[in-house]
Amino acid sequence: MSQDLPILVVEDDPNLREAVCDTLLLAGKTVVSAPGGQEAMNLLASQAVSLVVSDVRMMPMDGITLLKEIRTRWPHLPVVLMTAYADVDRAVEAMRAGACDFLLKPFEPQALLAHVEKYKLPEAEDDAGVVAKDVASRNLFSMAARVAQTDATVLLTGESGVGKEVVARYIHQHSARRDGPFVAINCAAIPDTLLEATLFGYEKGAFTGAQQAQAGKFEQAQDGTLLLDEVTEMPLGLQAKLLRVLQEREVERVGGKKPVALNIRIVATSNRDMTEAVARGAFREDLFYRLNVFPLPIPALRQRPDDIVALARHFLVANGGMVGRAGMVFSPAAEAALRAHPWPGNVRELENVVQRAMIMAPGENIDVEHLHLLPAMVGCASVVGVAVPASSVPAEVKPEALRGDSIRDLEREHILETLAAVGGVRKLAIERLGISERTLRYKLKQYKEDGFFQE
Repeated sequence: MSQDLPILVVEDDPNLREAVCDTLLLAGKTVVSAPGGQEAMNLLASQAVSLVVSDVRMMPMDGITLLKEIRTRWPHLPVVLMTAYADVDRAVEAMRAGACDFLLKPFEPQALLAHVEKYKLPEAEDDAGVVAKDVASRNLFSMAARVAQTDATVLLTGESGVGKEVVARYIHQHSARRDGPFVAINCAAIPDTLLEATLFGYEKGAFTGAQQAQAGKFEQAQDGTLLLDEVTEMPLGLQAKLLRVLQEREVERVGGKKPVALNIRIVATSNRDMTEAVARGAFREDLFYRLNVFPLPIPALRQRPDDIVALARHFLVANGGMVGRAGMVFSPAAEAALRAHPWPGNVRELENVVQRAMIMAPGENIDVEHLHLLPAMVGCASVVGVAVPASSVPAEVKPEALRGDSIRDLEREHILETLAAVGGVRKLAIERLGISERTLRYKLKQYKEDGFFQE
C-alpha cells in the first residue's frame, strides 16, 4: 500500500491557499486543496489524506467547526491550524477540540514544512497481504502507520473477520520492533485453566504435568509485539493479573518467584462493545483504560466497498496455488455480485467465498453461479462445509483441495458431530468434549462465520 497520501490545504483566501500549496509542492509533497470547510469534508469523504492544514478564520464553516467535524468522522487524522496571534483564545479552544498543532501567521515556508514533517508517514517496506483501495481503509492504515512509530498500546476493535490481526501485523512491521518477534494469542480459544500458564509461563513442577519450565507469550514477545486477540473473552480473575503486568512491565511465571522485566509492545483486539462490557461488569474498567491508549476502530467490509473486489482478486492470486487453479479471473457480473453482497462475515467470509468459487468454477472464469452467495439448496453435496450441487464439482479439481485432513478440520468435525449427537444441547456437548462453555461458544461462532455451522 502506497504511503504517498496527499496533504489537504483548506483556506478561503485563494492567494494564501495557492502560496501554501506551492510551498508544499516545491518540497515534493502531494497536495489537494479546498476553499472552505464543507468542500474539505466532501473531499475527505472520497479521498484519504495524511494531514489537514486549515485556516481558522473561514466562512461559513470556520476552522474550529471543521476540526470538530473531522474529529467526529476521522478521529486520528492530524490537523494543523493556521491562526493569527490575536486568535490565541481560539487556539486554546482548538486544542481542546483536538488540534495537533498551530502555525502562527505570518509564517515562513520553512516553518510550514517543519510542521508537516512532524506528521510524515513512514515509508512502507513490506505490505504483503494489505489491500487498501477504499478511502476508509487508506485512512485506517495511515493511522496505523503513524501509531507504529510509537510504543503506545493499541486497541483494535471491529466485527469478527474484519482483519484485526492484519492491522496488528502491519503496526508491528512498521515499528522499530519489526526485527523482533510478533506473538499472537487468542484469549477466547484457550481453556481458562491453561490461559494463565500460556500467557505468563510456568516453572518446573508448578502444576501436574509441568515437567520443565516454559516461557509464556509475554516472554516470547520480548523486544517485539504481543497481540492479545479477543481480550474481552479473558476471565475476570486473569484480567487483574494482566493489569498488573501492564502496569509493572514485568511478568512472573506460574510457580515462579523472580519477575522477568518486559520490553514489549501490546496490541489488543475485541469484536465486542468494550464500554458495554465494562458497564455490565464483564471487563475491568481500569484494564480497559490501560489498553485503550490508542483506539483504532476497523470498519466492516460493507463500510469500505472499494476494497471488496480488490480483496477478492488478491485472494484469487494468493490461493491459486493451494487449490491448483492459478490464473483465474472474475467475470464483470461476479464482481458486481461481490460488491452487492452485505458480507456479514467480513473479509474472512469473502476469502471463503473466493476459495469455494475457485473450486467450483469449471474453467478460468468465475461467474455469479460459482460464488454461491445465496442460501444453499437442501439435499446437496457438501464442499468446504457449504452445500452445493454435487454435479457442479469440476473433474479437474485436485482431491486434496476438498479433503479436510488438517488438525483444525478434524477438531471442527469432532465438535460438530458431538453437538449433533447430543441434539444440540451445549451443556451435554461441553461435558463430552471436556472444554469450557466459553471455548465452545467461540468455536461455534467461528464455524458459523466460516459457513460450517448454522443455528
